[in-house]
Amino acid sequence: MRVVLSIGGSVLVPDLDADRVAAFASVVNGLAADGVTLGVVVGGGAIAREYIGAARSLRANEIELDGLGIAATRLNARLFITALGGRAIPSPATDYEAAGAALRRGDVAVMGGVTPGQTTDAVSAAVAEYVGADLLVYATSVPGVFSADPETSADARKFERLSAGDLVDVIADVEMSAGASAPVDLLAAKLIERSGTRTIVLDGTDPERIERAVHTGEHGGTDVVPEGSNDEPTYWVDG
Repeated sequence: MRVVLSIGGSVLVPDLDADRVAAFASVVNGLAADGVTLGVVVGGGAIAREYIGAARSLRANEIELDGLGIAATRLNARLFITALGGRAIPSPATDYEAAGAALRRGDVAVMGGVTPGQTTDAVSAAVAEYVGADLLVYATSVPGVFSADPETSADARKFERLSAGDLVDVIADVEMSAGASAPVDLLAAKLIERSGTRTIVLDGTDPERIERAVHTGEHGGTDVVPEGSNDEPTYWVDG
């Protein structure tokens, strides 16, 4: 089973807590020991926002701000590699070819950002497509995909299951609302639709939820199911 795990920076490092990073690394190492081939993409979180905010006040342009964000994600990725120990590649993969080569060797490939204008949401979807992942898991700070931003809308409804095309429509509607945020961005949703990758969006603040989702398909989030697929994957049915 080949899995790409996207861990939001606000999930992994809401603050710099080594024990928290170690807990996520323990889950990834456990999955790898069980035979799961893993790619992990790490977000920037608070440190990225702080640097970007400071640079914006210094009149940095958007490409420069993206560069700072990418650097922050790679810093978090290096921290996660340290926590993983010998199972991971020694430094963050900076392109999809390097990540794919690491997975073929049986290493855990860890990445941050790749290019300006692209979030780690999109990087996760792109690497999942590149390596032919069986499953893409977004570990976010919210419990799935909602019809609106649950932080600002009391009427926001959580979706238990969506097609990839419906995910694109929902995210587009959410992102059109001023100040609203979605757990997965629109480019990522479109890449998921193109690739047909089975995807889970869940509250990943407890790393054990990730392990359970990968092993059993059980989670409290949102399933994004490829068009025309009604069957459960065999790696859950047989497990």
